[in-house]
Amino acid sequence: METNSRSLPENAYRPLKPGETYAPIVPAGAKVPEFTVRSVGLGLVMAVLFSAAAAFLGLKAGQVFEAAIPIAIIGVGVGVVLPRRSTILENVIVQSVGAASGLVVAGSIFTLPALFILGLDVDLVKLFLVALIGGVLGILFLVPLRRYFVKEMHGEFPFPEATATTEVLVAGESGGKQAKVLAVAAAVGGVFDFLIIHFEGFAEVFTSRSIPFLAGLAEKAKLVFRVNVLASILGLGYIIGLKYSAIICAGSFLSWFLLVPLIGHIGAQLGVTIPPIADGTLIGSMSAEQIFRSYVRHIGIGAIAAAGIMGILRSWRVIAKAFGMGFTQLFGRKTATVVTPERTDRDISMGLVMSGILVVALAAWLFFRFSVLASEPGATKLSLIALAVVVVISFLFTTVAARAIATVGTNPVSGMTLMTLILTSVFLVQAGLSGKAGMLAALLIGGVVCTALSMAGGLITDLKIGYWIGATPAVQQRSKFLGTIVAAAAVGAVIMMLNQAYGFAPSLEHPADKVFAAPQANAMAAVIKTLMSNEPVPWMLYAVGALIAMTMQMIGTPSLAFALGMYIPLELNVPLVIGGLVAEWVRKSARGDEKLAQSRGVRGTLIASGFIAGGALMGVFAAGLKILNFYTDASVGVGLLGNSSGPGAEILALGLYLLLAAYMFWDARRATVED
Repeated sequence: METNSRSLPENAYRPLKPGETYAPIVPAGAKVPEFTVRSVGLGLVMAVLFSAAAAFLGLKAGQVFEAAIPIAIIGVGVGVVLPRRSTILENVIVQSVGAASGLVVAGSIFTLPALFILGLDVDLVKLFLVALIGGVLGILFLVPLRRYFVKEMHGEFPFPEATATTEVLVAGESGGKQAKVLAVAAAVGGVFDFLIIHFEGFAEVFTSRSIPFLAGLAEKAKLVFRVNVLASILGLGYIIGLKYSAIICAGSFLSWFLLVPLIGHIGAQLGVTIPPIADGTLIGSMSAEQIFRSYVRHIGIGAIAAAGIMGILRSWRVIAKAFGMGFTQLFGRKTATVVTPERTDRDISMGLVMSGILVVALAAWLFFRFSVLASEPGATKLSLIALAVVVVISFLFTTVAARAIATVGTNPVSGMTLMTLILTSVFLVQAGLSGKAGMLAALLIGGVVCTALSMAGGLITDLKIGYWIGATPAVQQRSKFLGTIVAAAAVGAVIMMLNQAYGFAPSLEHPADKVFAAPQANAMAAVIKTLMSNEPVPWMLYAVGALIAMTMQMIGTPSLAFALGMYIPLELNVPLVIGGLVAEWVRKSARGDEKLAQSRGVRGTLIASGFIAGGALMGVFAAGLKILNFYTDASVGVGLLGNSSGPGAEILALGLYLLLAAYMFWDARRATVED
């Protein structure tokens, strides 16, 4: 029978005291339907539908909406109307299987469309295998780290996306006051975001250029302040809290208020193009945003890589212990006594994980050796290099992806993939492979790694949700494999279909105004083309970023959070601090009353989760309307208000955003000790 508890325990979001344990909503000893035909079937349907929708929007506009929360909402809604109401654990599995769609899509669309852009040889089988190998590898590498990130570090990471999804599932299960608070907040956040992203009622990003006396500063000194006003990002900031959001934003401030103006000042005196820019554009003619994208973001990539490596070194004992257990189960002597962990702490066996890694590694080598590089001289050597890059980088950056998602809810896969492409290209060129064959191999390697890292970051979110609620980790992990297979097939088919119908590069068959933008893939294509032409790599910028990350670690600042701030655009980081400040003010409003502070904090978390859920749900709805408009040449609501650009739209956006933050603070303070 299912437990009657319908709310998360008091210690769900904070570190545990000595001797304290966390008890999930569904106890380890409870027998509750979990892996059923209903949960898996609905999850697979969601994986197909959301793969297609996410791939379309990502390739058209460069944005992949977050699928986990809408799928959780749909799972709860469908489960209520069925003859037997779905259990909360079934809804966890629906979300886990379906969310594979967004993860595989994010990994695929950053790299694979570049194959078409560069005119390389590609087919459906290649696309499917790249997505499948990457997705499965990401799951296998993450499983040994589950206990460390989810259980041992309980309360140390905010897990913003997992928090929001968990609150949706719990509120849907419990109903009553919690569900009402969440529903109202979702309505407010959803309408607010929909007014921006679809009706264009006001600007999505406020910039200091909209204020006359600051516009000159942006032009001459390259000093620009930017803030994205979406309610969903404000909610993320509240859940992350002031500590981490301030560190992340400090990284952004270093990039935008020191490095960008510094490079702009020095570059204004130069009459030559500075690598990595190769199109003749001078720094003096660049805006602050262009300087960030062209130079400073590379420093951020170097910082992320260095911070990730330092994180790996700090947690090497955990990694060694987990994989050592796997080798023991595979090759060690069997012992008579085997301690079986309780249901809520049971992963798929490490022996199976190690066997799976070996099988996937063999499959990857066969793929590169006999499909990608079969006609190249030294194909065996080149395929071994490809395999080494895929396995080593996926393994090393898995912890980076997991830690990034746990900290800020954002996985910097594009930065890590760019680093992968650069290293791969260097290795392949040194081994004698360049030109179109080198581009093909490098992009497919990058696609595998990108999908692996995307999947690892998403799976750690799923497992944290399951930990809070009381799901079986092994069941979640097996379910993710099913979702990955279906999503890999779906995204490959969608990419092929969209290329055939509209194309990713202008041609006689595909007019330029109809071609899909695929911005990330175009950027990857440009990088690959440059590297395979032996043009210079910005190693110095990466080294500067690495030194900054090392400095942050030396002074006791979490280096990965700081590095993420350097890499992620300023407008996405400032709202995190605003949300964190609201959370801090809500806590202080209790004036030292711990019980009241806790009650207000819980209500604030529900409101923040509602903002995220509403924004995600409206993002899906807006994506559906965009797809409809694209195929029918209709204009259902698009730009209805037509007020998304210009100083007036930006100032209006800032004013409404401050009102939204004030509403969040006011509503959270309405909680009482009795709530």
